[in-house]
Amino acid sequence: MLKTEKDVLILIESDEWMMDILRVAKSLNLPDWWVCAGFVRTKVWDTLHGYDFRTPLPDIDVIYFDKNDVSEEKEKHHEKRLLELCPVEPWSVKNQARMHVINNMPPYANSTEAMSKFPETATAIGIKLDQDNQLQLAAPCGIQDLINLVVKPTPLYKKTAEHASIYENRLKQKKWQALWPNITISHVEGVKS
Repeated sequence: MLKTEKDVLILIESDEWMMDILRVAKSLNLPDWWVCAGFVRTKVWDTLHGYDFRTPLPDIDVIYFDKNDVSEEKEKHHEKRLLELCPVEPWSVKNQARMHVINNMPPYANSTEAMSKFPETATAIGIKLDQDNQLQLAAPCGIQDLINLVVKPTPLYKKTAEHASIYENRLKQKKWQALWPNITISHVEGVKS
């Protein structure tokens, strides 16, 4: 069913709601922007589970990379603008040029590198429309875990007990297996779930 990045792009392209979200996000003209994480993952997992409905998203994650203004106020300004354009959606906007501080990590080079530092490989994925309105996919950890319904930590979240604990706590909070029973969850050795 879904085997390649092209398959994922076709799946998203055929979803008018997702395309509308991408068009609205693009209209802000943010540098190095992506709609990422659950926005893509949920669509893929719903499809692979054969759902006829859309699993509700707690938020729509829009990320961008702008070293020139790393204020949280600017992010809130962009969120407000998205809410004005599309008020029914749960927008969340984060500048990845500042998120390394929040996450206590070295600075990221761009939004794609920031995605590679997300906790799960299946969540480290983003989509956007380029200048020609063609879909672009960023998958710094690849798409195999996503399309194979595998939840496992990105390399960063296997390195320290602190990161492994964050990953394991997210698994408890998200309760993904209740929503998508066919996923396989990998735990970090040495960290109790």
